[in-house]
Amino acid sequence: MSFDLDTLHHAITWLLKPVIAILAISVILAVLEAGLAVGERLFGLKAMRASNNMDAVVKLARHRLERADLLSRIPPMLGLMATIIPLGPGLAALGQGNPAQLAQAVTTAFDATVLGLIAGITGLVVGKLRRRWYEDVLENLEAQS
Repeated sequence: MSFDLDTLHHAITWLLKPVIAILAISVILAVLEAGLAVGERLFGLKAMRASNNMDAVVKLARHRLERADLLSRIPPMLGLMATIIPLGPGLAALGQGNPAQLAQAVTTAFDATVLGLIAGITGLVVGKLRRRWYEDVLENLEAQS
């Protein structure tokens, strides 16, 4: 039984670096997505209105909103994972008289939480704004029909 728990512990600890890498990529994607949304607001919405193609707008809106929704949900969950993973070894180190390792684990945990929240908040804001923009575009297209 102890071997199984040790194996599980090492496997979960191994997840920390990939999760933090995905969080860093998520923040980059969130910044890119926010930049795309600004460009969309300045130029893309006018082109959508001018296209008079409601089906194309719906398809594009669905794709972009899905991307923003994923960005608003997954990074905070990964941030929570990356918060909890280092705390186990950190608390074990404290029990062995090594508070410095606990301090490092807590720092890693908080940094991961912040990364997840940055990406998630950005995805949420972009998604909410895009929903409103696309609704306006679709209402205008319906009124023209």
